[in-house]
Amino acid sequence: MALTETVPAAPAHEGILRRQSLRESAARTYARSLPIVPVRARGLTIEGADGRRYLDCLSGAGTLALGHNHPVVLEAIRTVLDSGAPLHVLDLATPVKDAFTTELFATLPRELAEKARIQFCGPAGTDAVEAAFKLVRTATGRDGLMAFSGAYHGMTAEALAASGGAQHSSVVRLPYPYDYRCPFGTGGERGAELAARWTQSLLDDHKSGVPHPAGMILEPVQGEGGVIPAPDSWLRRMREITAARQIPLIVDEVQTGVGRTGAFWAVDHSGIVPDVIVLSKAIGGSLPLAVIVYREELDSWQPGAHAGTFRGNQLAMAAGAATLAYVRANGLDRRAGELGARMLTRLDSLAAAHDCIGEVRGRGLMLGVELVDRDADADATGARPADPGLAAAVRDACLDRGLIVELGGRHSAVVRLLPPLTITDEQADAILDRLADALTAAVSTTPGPTGSSPTTMRGTTP
Repeated sequence: MALTETVPAAPAHEGILRRQSLRESAARTYARSLPIVPVRARGLTIEGADGRRYLDCLSGAGTLALGHNHPVVLEAIRTVLDSGAPLHVLDLATPVKDAFTTELFATLPRELAEKARIQFCGPAGTDAVEAAFKLVRTATGRDGLMAFSGAYHGMTAEALAASGGAQHSSVVRLPYPYDYRCPFGTGGERGAELAARWTQSLLDDHKSGVPHPAGMILEPVQGEGGVIPAPDSWLRRMREITAARQIPLIVDEVQTGVGRTGAFWAVDHSGIVPDVIVLSKAIGGSLPLAVIVYREELDSWQPGAHAGTFRGNQLAMAAGAATLAYVRANGLDRRAGELGARMLTRLDSLAAAHDCIGEVRGRGLMLGVELVDRDADADATGARPADPGLAAAVRDACLDRGLIVELGGRHSAVVRLLPPLTITDEQADAILDRLADALTAAVSTTPGPTGSSPTTMRGTTP
């Protein structure tokens, strides 16, 4: 009898990935750059269906303040499930919602929390951004909005327009302080002051063509824009400019909130109190939840003016309340500031060794490494062109070494680190060791953007 050769079956995870590529839309994003199939996770670690373990520095795009499956989050979810409470309640009052709102208000700037209203929105942050725009337009009777270059506020129509991803006649985009690529060629305090003056001039010059807006929206740290922290002095100037002209200030804390930047809310660093604050991601404790909190004077819209079927997610509220309480009780915001500063110091040392690193920056555990073409000429401020090819190679080399990172920035050339606030010093070192090793490997094999020699370490020859 003839023997037939048995062809080994492909691993199950390969079939899952293949079916995903065949069935899901061309708009899928993370799945393209991270071809893994997570099956288990705890804290910083994800285990794939292929048996490999990864350190997760994406954290659900900043959603997982406590990492994956933290015990206090799981316990909060089990308590609701075991209680028999309804899971879907539209916008009805429940003990779970009341507990979440109470905990959230306890963390907010006191001046805002004392006389605030909350609107539960659809489950995504972009819906909360849309609600904020609708709120200030209703309250002011005006239409225009002011937003900033490099911003990211979501993917729905108005949020995308405010992010610069679509043209919209009612959105005016303003310069955001960005030391490494300063739009005024100065950087530092001078660059931030010029940006503030530009904003003030547009508002006060009757010939600027900019009508009095319904509101201004900004991020205290631009996340998707490349991890660019706004100077506290500039944030205070924006608050002064908007307050003096009765322009509601909307602060998008979707990614910066719940301790991420080293303060519970990023606005706490500067001491400003916004008129509207947009919250999502970490406030749901890993589950979908989005709200806006705003001064009661703005609460002039009619019942049903902003609604959504899935704005009563009881499991998310329970998980969110547990997360907020845990971060607050354990000082994880302060811990993020201290550990983030130490990680920045190590990243500065890495930058000193590699000409391909244009700048490292961040605040708390929201860190970025901007990669540039070392063979290109620097501009007058010392900035070199971005190198997205090298950034992609670093991201892939990180994944090969069991480290999950993502890219951001205007040219997708900023390697971003968003680890959970619960990481240990040893885990932080492991993250940076793997990143450094991945960078060294990538620069030795990746041609420059224009076909130049591979990027090399300072003091070495190609």
